Amino acid sequence: MATNAVDETEATQATTDEKAVDTTKSDEVPQTEVPAAADDAQTKEESPSGVGQGAAAVVSAALGVVSLTGSWIGTVASARQNLIGQLETAQNAGVAQQIQAVYGDAWQTTALWGGLFALIALVTGVVALARPAFGTPGRIQAPWIKSVAWAGVSLGVIGLFLAVLKYTGVLLGLPSAS
Repeated sequence: MATNAVDETEATQATTDEKAVDTTKSDEVPQTEVPAAADDAQTKEESPSGVGQGAAAVVSAALGVVSLTGSWIGTVASARQNLIGQLETAQNAGVAQQIQAVYGDAWQTTALWGGLFALIALVTGVVALARPAFGTPGRIQAPWIKSVAWAGVSLGVIGLFLAVLKYTGVLLGLPSAS
């Protein structure tokens, strides 16, 4: 029995020594893990998040809608051109000249502003779509950014086309004064 007590004590001490060694080893952190975590943090901070591309896509779509529906600045410019036409047209001018000066120039001014918004929408959408080609290799653009940017490009093309048609008088031209 005395021998068994000594064996149990030695076994308990051996187990305690192993646990002490194990806890000491688990508290130690190898130095190779710390720099790897720091590198991951730097990579995440340096990589672009795509927020700028998303914003450009949304701005492109919004400008495309504005080019189709009209803008405040286009309305003000049109009203200003209408007023200038009224002031500069002589009383004895012909009807065709009065119509062109009062209404035609204002219509063309509206078309110019619509075309300008459409062109900006088109360029902004193309830049949003082309940006990943000049960014981080292997980084994929979010699908919603592509969809919204394509919508902006499409609306810009349609707005530009309609602006040209309005400006040239093909779409809703002035009535003849004959």
